[in-house]
Amino acid sequence: LSQFCANDPEVFVQAALLAQDYCDAIDLNLGCPQMIAKRGHYGAFLQEEWDLLQRMILLANEKLSVPITCKIRVFPEIDKTVKYAQMLEKAGCQLLTVHGRTKEQKGPLAGVASWEHIQAVRKAVSIPVFANGNIQCLSDVEECIRKTGVHGVMSAEGNLHNPALFEGRNPLVWEMAEEYLEIVQKYPCPLSYVRAHLFKLWHHTLQVYQQLREELAKVKTLEGIVDVNRELKLRCQEEIANQKEGEKPKEGLPFFHWICQPYIRPGPKERCKENGASGTEKGVRGKRALEEEEDGNSELLSKNKQKKKLRNPNKSFDPSLKPKYAKCDQCGNPKGNKCVFNMCRGCCKKRAFKETADCPGHGLLFKTKYEKSLSWQSSQKVIQNPEISRRRDVDVGETAVLKEAGDS
Repeated sequence: LSQFCANDPEVFVQAALLAQDYCDAIDLNLGCPQMIAKRGHYGAFLQEEWDLLQRMILLANEKLSVPITCKIRVFPEIDKTVKYAQMLEKAGCQLLTVHGRTKEQKGPLAGVASWEHIQAVRKAVSIPVFANGNIQCLSDVEECIRKTGVHGVMSAEGNLHNPALFEGRNPLVWEMAEEYLEIVQKYPCPLSYVRAHLFKLWHHTLQVYQQLREELAKVKTLEGIVDVNRELKLRCQEEIANQKEGEKPKEGLPFFHWICQPYIRPGPKERCKENGASGTEKGVRGKRALEEEEDGNSELLSKNKQKKKLRNPNKSFDPSLKPKYAKCDQCGNPKGNKCVFNMCRGCCKKRAFKETADCPGHGLLFKTKYEKSLSWQSSQKVIQNPEISRRRDVDVGETAVLKEAGDS
């Protein structure tokens, strides 16, 4: 399965055509709720644009040789969610994955996914339906299938914290980590991906060994990550060796921190308690709110901003002092000051490519490069066919002589 995020039928299908020979289906992501999806105008932020989604799926069905599937989030209303699913089915979606949360339910506001919405969709459509949300262990998978009647179940965070979730077991964290690192060494990928996976696997242990957490965040090589992983393993094994009989897991965990297990994300109230704030305080004072309260107090800045402050003591993070940028005509992001189309770089690149045009302001030279390629192709033909070149020179010479004779 290859998943794409898109908001243009033609571009989506062109990209899918490149992938269709290497997968069994093309999935359109209509479920991403993150800010990057809002800025890029894709994912769950297209769920109100039914006409656009219909055109994308219809065109994909017409052009692709593999099935088109979709992953969606729900609306607060069950009826609207059902109509949304039926619209996608009618357009040509052949499998639907339903995440039982709205696009606003993310991060500390995630809450519990609604299996009731998923069950209603399952009953209303004739295509296969997969469920997503509230899956932390194998028993959740079984219960979800029983309650919703879906054909399959997906898991995101639960599977990241315990890759053996669908096997119904809770292995030692370092077993999963070492297996993952072996795969990475065989099939290299960006270091940020590796770090992110280990942060999920070692989540509970890294709350205990904060110093190693910082080392994992700073390390710059795969070998360094392997070393941190090895040190975490040694610390856990030492802790197990010194464990007292009858000792129970701390912090309310179902298992000891070195065993793969779910991470239950705390809600806003729990976060307030963790930060020492009362539940009756006005709003939830999250990290970003604290960062923006006082620019001068480094204790209220994130570590990243504190580093920037050290490099540039005069730097201000006061949002009111930020320069006001002109918006892109297409998507609303800040536009390039010298863009010939008055667009941000992403939108400019799409238009310049489509029109084979140049935008020096963004360093995009599609027209120039195209003309150079034509010139190069022409020169190659001359090199490969010198007789044709010689004849052209003779023709040019004869034409010049005739012109002179005519002038005289």
